[in-house]
Amino acid sequence: MNRINPRKLLLSKWTAALPRHREKHFLVTELFCDDEGTVLDIELQAILTRRSERLPWQTLQDADVWRMGWQ
Repeated sequence: MNRINPRKLLLSKWTAALPRHREKHFLVTELFCDDEGTVLDIELQAILTRRSERLPWQTLQDADVWRMGWQ
């Protein structure tokens, strides 16, 4: 399990453990917060295709799916 501070996720780099459509490396391009500043969701952008997807930041804690940094 990856230990993550959600406020420091912006512009962090991630590697998909099981790449799909040759999309392996990702960058967090946006944080979505509530009114109190708590991070709820992130936007991940694939480096190769520039495709973006929005997902809960807690998804990055699953080491079977995501790895910190570009590997």
